[in-house]
Amino acid sequence: MTHAGMRSFFRPGGLPMQKNLRSLTFIAMVCCLALVPDGDARAVDRPAIPVAAIFSQTGQAAASNHSVLSGVRIAVDEVNSNGGVLGRPVELLVFDNQSTPIGSSIAARQAVDRQVAAIIGASWSSHSLAVAEVAQQNRVPMISPLSTVPKLTAIGDMIFRICFTDEFQGRKLADFIYNDLHARSAQVFVDLTSDYSMELSRVFIDHFRQLGGTIEQEIEYKSNQLSYDQQIAAAIAAKSDAVVLTGYDESGYIAAQLQDKGLQAAIIGGDGWGDGDFFASGGNRLKKAYYFSHWAREWDNPNSRSFVRHYGQTGPVTFGTALGYDAMHVLAAAIARAGSTDREKVREALTRSSHPRGVTGSITLDGQGDPIDKNIFVFEIRNGVPYYLQTLSPQQ
Repeated sequence: MTHAGMRSFFRPGGLPMQKNLRSLTFIAMVCCLALVPDGDARAVDRPAIPVAAIFSQTGQAAASNHSVLSGVRIAVDEVNSNGGVLGRPVELLVFDNQSTPIGSSIAARQAVDRQVAAIIGASWSSHSLAVAEVAQQNRVPMISPLSTVPKLTAIGDMIFRICFTDEFQGRKLADFIYNDLHARSAQVFVDLTSDYSMELSRVFIDHFRQLGGTIEQEIEYKSNQLSYDQQIAAAIAAKSDAVVLTGYDESGYIAAQLQDKGLQAAIIGGDGWGDGDFFASGGNRLKKAYYFSHWAREWDNPNSRSFVRHYGQTGPVTFGTALGYDAMHVLAAAIARAGSTDREKVREALTRSSHPRGVTGSITLDGQGDPIDKNIFVFEIRNGVPYYLQTLSPQQ
């Protein structure tokens, strides 16, 4: 509006000055609201709902955690652009767990001190276990997008997850190796510093033996050790149809070394593979291998296709991105269903959660806080490149 136009509000014979000022104030408010998108306008001047995101921003897990946090942020932006939750915007408070269980516990206590309505995180199972202890003790609802260790939700009634568990994954891994790859003997690499690796290995070994398979040996290591030469030599010396690596990024290096030294057995991993660090450490040199994942961008599902279409062009979207996105939407829906940010009411709403339009599939939580009927996506690595191979449903 021009300066001359502003003067017209004070023309001679107009309203008294006080009424003019009131009119100006009202018009200014209307103009300001007109500049805000419709969704945000409904949440304007309402206190934000604080939600904590606890992930690794520094340290060993930072690269793999980045995609999960990215998915959470995408979902928060979507929620806020559509008016927020209960007419209030969601404020995402990010806490760095520094890639350690101790750092995860500290981050969780910081989140509690900020009076968050809920916690989303962490990613690695050992980190989530530490967060869960603090969350349960302080009665704060927590949703892990990606931690598969079964004992996580057993910590208490405030703890939830939206990914499949190692109990489910380990059985499917044994089924796939025994029935699809026709392997009758296997060796298993176990990372003694990882709750995830130890639990996945345990479940796989038990079920593989039940199917009639033989475990030639369990090869133990620690992911931070300087050399894996001794473990690699032991695997080469033993004869087996398959070698299972249940670790994270280091599995790429170990698998590549096994292949380079002439291993002929099939090489298979769990959902700890699949991110950039795994391939950078040696996975990009594998001629042939298999691994499990929580999602495939090639999956022919309408919600998945829509997600890739909207966000796959602006940056890389991975299974971590999809799980982080789904976790935030499950939480937002629970808060809306609770009609409150009261933590106990949110917890109660989460126990009744059903999210049929998840990017990673329909998400319904059971009484333990775990999802039921989650798919597993199988990838085959050929000449260093992962290709979506098939989907394993719980019924298979």
